[in-house]
Formats: sequence, C-alpha cells, structure tokens
Amino acid sequence: MERDFESRTGAVVVVGAGGGIGAAICRMFAERGADLAVTYRRGAAAVEAVAEEARAEHGRRACAWQVDLTDADAVAAFVDAAAAEFGGVHTVVYAAGPHVPMLHLSRVSPAQYREQLDGDAAAFFNLVHPSLPHLRTAGNGSLVAVTTAATSRFPVRDGLSSCTKSAVEAVVRGIAAEEGRFGVRANCVGPGMLTDGMAARLIDSGDLDERALDVARRNIPLRRFGGAGDIAEAVCFLASDRAGFISGQKLDVDGGYGV
Repeated sequence: MERDFESRTGAVVVVGAGGGIGAAICRMFAERGADLAVTYRRGAAAVEAVAEEARAEHGRRACAWQVDLTDADAVAAFVDAAAAEFGGVHTVVYAAGPHVPMLHLSRVSPAQYREQLDGDAAAFFNLVHPSLPHLRTAGNGSLVAVTTAATSRFPVRDGLSSCTKSAVEAVVRGIAAEEGRFGVRANCVGPGMLTDGMAARLIDSGDLDERALDVARRNIPLRRFGGAGDIAEAVCFLASDRAGFISGQKLDVDGGYGV
C-alpha cells in the first residue's frame, strides 16, 4: 500500500489541488509513489506549494498548470501537455467544483442552476473527454470523481451540490460501463460533512452556523465530522490495483450519514 503507484508509467492528474481535499489527495498520492500533474484556476501559491511538497518531501515529479475547467480547449491542451511531460496519465482525479451556496431549490434561479452545471458537471466532462485516450493507453487507467454524500441522502438546502454532482456520477457510471473493455475503471467518492474543503468554506461564510452544525452531527451515526485525509484514503484506494475489480461504484465517506 505504501508504494501503490511507484511502478505506474505517467502521472496522476488532480484538478482542484489547491483545496483542502485536493491537497490531501495530492499529498497521499505522492507519499505512495505517484508523480503529479495538478491544476488551479486561482490561488497559484497554494497549488505550487502542493507540488513543491511532492518534490521536496517525497522525491516525486510534480508540475502545476493554470486551467479554467469551463474552457474545453484549455482543458484538453492541459491533459495532452501533462501526458507529454510525464510520459502518460494513469489516473485522473476530479476534486474541483464551484462554491455551493446553501439555498432551498425554490430560491435557486434557472440562471444560477445553469451556472452551477457549467462550473461542475460540464467542467467534469471537459476533463473526462480528453483524458480517455490516455487512460486507455495506460492499460489500467483510473478515473475518480470526488462528489458528495448528498446524492445518497438529500440534505435540505444542498440542491445546488447534490443535483449537479448527480450528473457527474452518471457520467462516471457511463465511463465504467463503456470503457471497461479498455481496462479503464471509474468510481466516485462521496464526502460527507468534513472539517476541510467545502464544509469549511460554508462555515467561514456563515452559511452553516453552530445550530446547523449541531443538527448535522446528530444526523451522523459517528457523531463527528470527517477530514480531508479520509477522502484522500478512499480516492487512493479506488485508484490503486487493490481496487482493480471495482468500477462504476460510489464510496460515501460520511460517518454513516446515508444509512
């Protein structure tokens, strides 16, 4: 397990590497022997720090690109450049997504919903489409999308996340069904309430106050929130050969919220 990816040819592509979850995923892949091709839209310093940590602490190659995931041509150019730089791409991890305000669906305008779809579901497909030839070439290529536990059990006011992430999950299932003949696996990891990532931003923005957090804890059988490391562990497992017969699945990391 410690060196799951050391013998792989090419790199892991991680989009959304500057967030709390994305950074933890990059760190764990590097610890386990993977080279990294990472992206950012804004916040170059955070992603460059992730790449430098992989180089300095784990002796891995790591390069960062600035990419707008809503620009299909730019995403395709990045994927091809990463494959050329590292001699291939064996794993693609989607750990990105726009900020999700907590709103009842009745208060979400059609324009706001469309913007969320473009920034998440369409952006994901912009990444998947140019990645498939490289994952096929790898022979054991893996796609892992970080989505949300909210697609399994709907939390009130979280429709902008669960509805658009459901579209991401549908594409993942489709890739699993259609690309398995090329050795490509596709899976999802569904984070529940965490102390990192989107939940931390919602707390900071005031969308989740202490009362809401107490309600959320009571809805979780383990009565606590998870962390970015819990998500990274699930992502790295699903990308590894230890999960070589797992495809088209979603692993919720939610403390039992969905039961």
